Amino acid sequence: MSLLPDADTFKRLTDGSLRGPGPAAARAMLAGISVPYGWIVAARNIAYDRGLLAVRGGGVPVISIGNLTLGGTGKTPLVAWAARTLAAAGRRPAIVSRGYGAKPGEVSDEAAELALVVPGVPHVADRDRVAGARAAVTRGADVIVLDDGFQHRRLARDLDIVAIDATDPFGGERLFPRGLLREPPASLRRADAVVLTRAAAVDAESRAAIRRAVIAARGGDSSMLWAEASHRPVALRDHAGGLHDLDRLRGCRVAAFAGIGNPAAFRATLTGLGADIAAYTPFADHHAYGDGDLEALAATVRTSGAALAVTTLKDLVKVRRLDLGGIQLVALEIAATFSVGGDELAAAVVAASQSVAR
Repeated sequence: MSLLPDADTFKRLTDGSLRGPGPAAARAMLAGISVPYGWIVAARNIAYDRGLLAVRGGGVPVISIGNLTLGGTGKTPLVAWAARTLAAAGRRPAIVSRGYGAKPGEVSDEAAELALVVPGVPHVADRDRVAGARAAVTRGADVIVLDDGFQHRRLARDLDIVAIDATDPFGGERLFPRGLLREPPASLRRADAVVLTRAAAVDAESRAAIRRAVIAARGGDSSMLWAEASHRPVALRDHAGGLHDLDRLRGCRVAAFAGIGNPAAFRATLTGLGADIAAYTPFADHHAYGDGDLEALAATVRTSGAALAVTTLKDLVKVRRLDLGGIQLVALEIAATFSVGGDELAAAVVAASQSVAR
């Protein structure tokens, strides 16, 4: 058994739902690896806390949106929301990301996806986020939205927003690779705001319990902004930028695929919209689609009898096709909508954009 064939299998391995001697041995091995990983994370955070590692300014205010765990927490819709909020307030935002998986001179997946939903907002991808922020400033940005920035402490920020997935808020409560935590929950003490994403997927009692757990992780400090958001499907979009109504999914036989951190959530969303899922293919997060993958997907679409092929925006910008196996390919566009704390968070984002740059 491959330890990391896809995000679903890895999650099932770490949460214990994969049983048997093989998975048990794999979990023991991963637990051993997570110990030195935890030491490295702790040492790095201590170095930043004590000023042993330098923090650099980007030249303009920086608003970071990140997460505590690996995998999909619904962060990208929050990045798009923040960029729109800032633009509506008369600011000139730019998005800065690591550019995961992009080769030199190429547009990253994140940049391509966000270009579809927030056109006109520049996106700079650079492993060195300080250099990326400064490059964005030279392109006219007066505020930076730092995508996946919580662990990237080298770039100073004026507002630290952390997204926590209501369906798995603490990644099995174990550090990577034994669990999905990128750093311990106590790191939430650095957060200025916490957004509980996919909030509608759990009941009010569960949401309150997660908030109490966040406050406990912060040593009892409840001063952070708290918001609750759901990720609402708003449209279907094809690679040419065309929009299609969500009603197309109701009762439609579809073949779906996704290479995201939480592919099970994508499948559940399609089912909730009334789609009849004839075939579903999950891939690892940030999967790079080769010709073999596309041929296999096209064959799956044809043999499933699907009338529509559906994926995520993140995958659509990598596949770059209008159809698979002669069947139209569309992506589900998701937007963040707030049920709690949205106005307060928007005010904090705008206020941070007016801070004196560090």
